[in-house]
Amino acid sequence: MSKAIYSSGDVFADRRADYARQLDQSGDPAAASELMEQALELAPEWAAGWDLLGNYHEKAGNISAAIGAWRRLEALDDHGVFGARLKLAAHNAGAAGQGTAVGYVEALFDQYAAKFEQSLVGKLGYKVPELLDDIVNQEMTRLGIERFGRAIDLGCGTGLMGQRLRGKVDHLEGVDISAAMIAETARKGIYDKLDKAELVEALNRCDRDTDLLTAADVLIYCGAIEPVLSAMMPALQPGGLVAFSLEAHDGPEAVFLRPSLRYAHGIEATRMALVAAGFSILRYETAELRMDRGAPIIGILVVAQKPQHSMTAANDVGMDGDVAA
Repeated sequence: MSKAIYSSGDVFADRRADYARQLDQSGDPAAASELMEQALELAPEWAAGWDLLGNYHEKAGNISAAIGAWRRLEALDDHGVFGARLKLAAHNAGAAGQGTAVGYVEALFDQYAAKFEQSLVGKLGYKVPELLDDIVNQEMTRLGIERFGRAIDLGCGTGLMGQRLRGKVDHLEGVDISAAMIAETARKGIYDKLDKAELVEALNRCDRDTDLLTAADVLIYCGAIEPVLSAMMPALQPGGLVAFSLEAHDGPEAVFLRPSLRYAHGIEATRMALVAAGFSILRYETAELRMDRGAPIIGILVVAQKPQHSMTAANDVGMDGDVAA
């Protein structure tokens, strides 16, 4: 099922939906919602139509009606590609669930792949790869690291982060949940290997020989960060680095879902999660990541390191098997 296909199979319903889109684009989402309701009377099982109706109601400020449309959508969308559960959660009308909403994120970026760089870099001033690369380079200099043997770029997208990593990595792998994104970046020849997978799944398959993990604007779709950090730690060699970005907030919540359907992570809560997972924090700073709906998005930039030695009691055992005093 493709999120990009908005046909009900009924020509009259489609015609009303087309008029509704025109009204929405002209700045009248309330009128668009009325026409969309007429379309859905003709095609009541049309999942994409309920998604459109919910979005029009939301734009018009009729949140209760939007929630009603998204509840109907959730019942129709078995694979979750329209993100109904996330939309309900963002309006306090349900739970977002655990981990990445795989169906929604995969469909979103499959649809977005062809225009990803033009929209994100050209229109929204996206600069996370540049910012992350800069602090990774600074830490490489400070730690005396000349090159990385193996690096994995999680959520590699169209290769914006990979382009910056390529010159300092012997073997560079890219992982992305979207087949369309993988196809886009494959044409550029940046990565030695590409894998279509959810990132925790990909990390769990690693051979514990990775020197660098990057995740540029990826964990904002993952919710709780603890499972990701738990999967990152064993994938790294001792002394290996992780570098990632998050959208930030200053509130008491560890994480919450924004109306954009991206997660914002607490600044102090994320720092504590890194320490609890066993990482040494090398860099932890806030920065403007990009623009969104005319406002700057403030985020967290992190570089952290897996300890060189595991701090367990086994480290205190001498050659003769006795525990050192």
